[in-house]
Amino acid sequence: MKFIKEQIDLIKEKDPAITNTFEVFLYPCFKALIYYKISHYFYKKKHFVIARYISEKAKRKTGIEIHPGATIGKHLFIDHGTGVVIGETAVIGDNVTMFHGVTLGGTGKEKGKRHPTVGNNVFIGSGAKILGNIIIGDNVKIGANAVILRDVPDNVTVVGIPGKIVKVG
Repeated sequence: MKFIKEQIDLIKEKDPAITNTFEVFLYPCFKALIYYKISHYFYKKKHFVIARYISEKAKRKTGIEIHPGATIGKHLFIDHGTGVVIGETAVIGDNVTMFHGVTLGGTGKEKGKRHPTVGNNVFIGSGAKILGNIIIGDNVKIGANAVILRDVPDNVTVVGIPGKIVKVG
């Protein structure tokens, strides 16, 4: 119950378009994260088929694909959401905001840990692709449509293809 209240408060805080608390229940982000919590529970209990069934249902209903094996911290906000993909070994810190079309994916070359680790207080713009077993530091901003293939240090802004640091601090 605490998670649901926190998500409602977070969405109301982050999205200026909200005019009524009940609108939150229509948001794909809200639904996707509820489904994720349930599927992640089954995944941790090694009920992989049930976990994947729930996550696939969530993908069809919300357009947001979160693998049940992913690890997600507190206060993830996915604005608009359609086309977001979060891979099995992805780790997302606290207070992360991402927009539609973001991929936290693998490169197809790795085994084991093959998806990104995203730090705390990270902003990821629309269409950004963060690929491979890389680390995105804390307090990072990633521009729209950036392609990130290497580790990113704390407190920077990264844009472009491939991603380049354009601002420090």
